[in-house]
Amino acid sequence: MTNILYGNLVAKKLKDKMALDIESFVEKGYRRPNLTVIIVGDDPASHVYVNGKRKACEEIGIDSNVIAFAAQVDQGELLDTIEQLNQDPQVDGILVQLPLPKTIDEKKVIQTIDPSKDVDGLHPLNVGKLYSDEDGFVPCTPLGIMHLLHEMNCDISGKRAVVIGRSRLVGSPVARLLQNENATVTICHSKTENLQTICKQADILVVAMGVPKMITHEYIKDGAFVIDVGIHRLEDGLCGDVNFDDVKDHVSAITPVPKGVGPMTICMLLENTLKSYKERVLK
Repeated sequence: MTNILYGNLVAKKLKDKMALDIESFVEKGYRRPNLTVIIVGDDPASHVYVNGKRKACEEIGIDSNVIAFAAQVDQGELLDTIEQLNQDPQVDGILVQLPLPKTIDEKKVIQTIDPSKDVDGLHPLNVGKLYSDEDGFVPCTPLGIMHLLHEMNCDISGKRAVVIGRSRLVGSPVARLLQNENATVTICHSKTENLQTICKQADILVVAMGVPKMITHEYIKDGAFVIDVGIHRLEDGLCGDVNFDDVKDHVSAITPVPKGVGPMTICMLLENTLKSYKERVLK
């Protein structure tokens, strides 16, 4: 029988534990963890994401601040604000909501964040640690995907994994995480030939391609573990990159859309913030 793994339930379990840990630290006289989010401009989707992160912090006892700038903000002012947060001993995590306006150098902004507060895992130093299999901050969605695979009781070592998508936020880092756990990994993308044949060989299939319901059972090896990262709003509701109804009876385990990977992304942001806090305050 197929295991439909709901990320929102896994995230709740993890958040409940984090909340207990935080309260125990506060009872011992320590301050609460702090996450500070910077948002630039008035993109509605970005504001929804930021509000979701703020609410999640409140739920488990993390203090959260939001610093909002107009889209026309001078890049120097933005970088100065990040530097101030770098030096602030009360701030454990710094997150700059992406995307940024085209007038801002996104790479420069990310490189300015203190790597020890880079809870998004995007600073070059943290990227290098990931690819060197060293301890650092890992991007939140890939980290959540690995948690879900472990919850599926998927023995990753030795498995053939296929990742569809090569973005720096999801595809590339999750491929590296799978390699770090001894999977044999193939990364596919829009130029990949014979995609269906490659996917059919996968014991683990991670789909982050941005095409609604493209992956049908013809792409699936019987008994595979499937993680659907995509999310799309169609006339009949939300769906992922995987045709869930067509695939679900052919797999060992699968994540749905919604209530799959999405809740885990925010949960891992909280986990990264708590990790930074512990390294900063409890040592």
